Amino acid sequence: MSVTSVTEIDDLVREVQSCYPDADEALLRRAYEFSAKAHEGQTRRSGEPYLQHPLAVAGILTFLKLDVTAIVAALLHDTLEDTVATQEELQTHFGDEVAHLVEGVTKIGQIPFRTYEEKQAENFRKMLLSMADDIRVVFIKLADRLHNMRTLGHLPETKQKQIAQETLEIYAPLANRLGMSGIKQELEDLCFQYLKPEAYSLLKLRVAKRDEERHVDVESIIQETLDALAKAGLPGRVVGRPKHLYSVHQKMESQGITFEEVHDLVAIRVITDTKINCYTILGVVHEAWPPVPERFKDYIATPRNNLYQSLHTTVLGPQGDHVEFQIRTEEMHRLAEYGVAAHWRYKEQVKVDERDEKVFSWLRQFVEWHRDLSDNRQFMDSVKLDLFHLDVFHDVVFAFTPKGQVKELPLGSTPVDFAYAIHTQVGDRCVGAKVNGKIVPLRQELASGDTVEILTSPTQVPQKEWLKFVQTSRARAKIKHYLKDEEQKQGLELGRRLLEREFRRRQLPAAQWSESDGLSQVARKRGYASCEEMMRMVGYGRLSAVQLVNWLVPGGDTDKDGEPVRGAPKTAPAQSPLKSVKVMGGRDALMQLSKCCVPVPGDPILGYLTRGRGLTIHAKGCPNLETMDYERDRLVEVEWDMTVDERHLVKVCVLTFDRPGVLANVSSAIAASKANISRAEITTREDQKAVLDFMIEISDTRHLEHAIEGIGRVDGVISAKRVREWEHS
Repeated sequence: MSVTSVTEIDDLVREVQSCYPDADEALLRRAYEFSAKAHEGQTRRSGEPYLQHPLAVAGILTFLKLDVTAIVAALLHDTLEDTVATQEELQTHFGDEVAHLVEGVTKIGQIPFRTYEEKQAENFRKMLLSMADDIRVVFIKLADRLHNMRTLGHLPETKQKQIAQETLEIYAPLANRLGMSGIKQELEDLCFQYLKPEAYSLLKLRVAKRDEERHVDVESIIQETLDALAKAGLPGRVVGRPKHLYSVHQKMESQGITFEEVHDLVAIRVITDTKINCYTILGVVHEAWPPVPERFKDYIATPRNNLYQSLHTTVLGPQGDHVEFQIRTEEMHRLAEYGVAAHWRYKEQVKVDERDEKVFSWLRQFVEWHRDLSDNRQFMDSVKLDLFHLDVFHDVVFAFTPKGQVKELPLGSTPVDFAYAIHTQVGDRCVGAKVNGKIVPLRQELASGDTVEILTSPTQVPQKEWLKFVQTSRARAKIKHYLKDEEQKQGLELGRRLLEREFRRRQLPAAQWSESDGLSQVARKRGYASCEEMMRMVGYGRLSAVQLVNWLVPGGDTDKDGEPVRGAPKTAPAQSPLKSVKVMGGRDALMQLSKCCVPVPGDPILGYLTRGRGLTIHAKGCPNLETMDYERDRLVEVEWDMTVDERHLVKVCVLTFDRPGVLANVSSAIAASKANISRAEITTREDQKAVLDFMIEISDTRHLEHAIEGIGRVDGVISAKRVREWEHS
């Protein structure tokens, strides 16, 4: 499918009336004239009048056979953002419905954002919420992005790559999620062209040359298929469809193969009249050419989440090459080309029927999954992961509820993912699962065809350990959301207790201060968003209760007689016992090294603010940080103070041949590197080898590398490496 656009209003009117003979031509022309006047004098980077852009976007929607209201909104879609036109004017001239659509597409331009990523997240969040209300918002946005990508060459190279990367990560997968394969494929190829121009140009030339060489073979297969259908008395048309460049590039990258090893550059598409004939034609194809084992997929019996249906099979063609066949009905073909847009036939004051309600229910569910993610980075990561996992080119499993309802999940999903796919409360209350009638661990991976029964308990809550094995962004987001809420509640409660205890210690009326607006005034003055946030900082250990009382009470570090309060700080907080780490920005805090990853100077590090124990310093590669990122405001930038000389314990595992003198020689090598041995354990194995585990004291990563290199030079040593606890978990 080639998604075209128009360049003149007369062409647009003609195309719209070919789909909707009763379309209101006057309304279309009025919208065009309003847009022309609003954008008067504005030009695009190419130098052409800006009006060409909304006209092209409207043309793309016309090709998708969207209704007149959506096309009118497309003509006006940039007026609120880029001109002096107002929402009230749109409502007056074109009605509430058009104004609502235009507002839904309009970016958030009035709010100052600290970063591009924050602005991107808020704009996409707004679009998600708007399209849940009216799906035509996302159709307009995709058409807008498609035309912008077609004209991207006029922007600076850095801007080209930024827009192309965003399109590849968000908008192309979203088009795929909506089943709009034509738009998805064109967006991907355009992104490929700007992100990897050399690879794109080379692949384009090679595919064109291969197509020219194999044209006769493809035409021969098409004709043989038509002859076989005629002989069997089956209706159907047969076409060859070349694979788009980005999918070829993806295959080469993911499978590590050369272009010459890609055999299925063309898919043969057979389109017939009924579902039964699809299966009959499958038999005809397999009779004509031998099928390739394990390359058959039935998306008719089990449609994809984006409603795609077809039979896929790969056969050995006349020249021994792999040839993919896709067999579908005309209705399935229309849905495969236009996606959800093929189902959209909006009629004024008529609600979506039951069939279309099923079509759009997954979209509302998708929006609901991400609605409560307030952290922008977490929100975008979750959306990208969700769109990526449900891409039609990635492996999935189909699992069933006991009542036969199918759930499509990413490969590797577990009963916990399945539970959250049913409902948030089912996931939150999940205590166990039966797969095909047998109790299984919650971390067990599901396989296609499994029937899964989720066992729940009203007292169960989401567990932090689940984050180590869940696969779906929905499950991950819901678990993190619950844990974040709980952490905040606990931090707030602990902060209040610590503050009350400090008030009692100073014999001050705690109730009086907690009920007054003194806390609010201090919070605002000290830059906290609220009293609760300031209290949580006390609970987390970032702010001491002593310091907060000093802020609250004038002269709070002295008692009623003017004498210093015992225990009140006379200066800044004491330096952390861990002297070799400092907090970025110079803030002091109680610190300790994490026991799971045991970082040493030279390792990239990050601080995690625990409740009441100050900062725990983790290595940035530590997987435990991944299970903590639901509370990003507790991650603190830290760095090593390389001017401080501290010794750090590190575990080193040495594999040697089990022979006399090796232990002594290894110990001597460690001593020669000026590292001290704190502890040593020896384990002999049945294969005549020995494992020597040492805890050694070193100063930094360079010192450690020097010690390991010295150990490696000892005769009889097979390997020596640093070991951290999480590498074995």
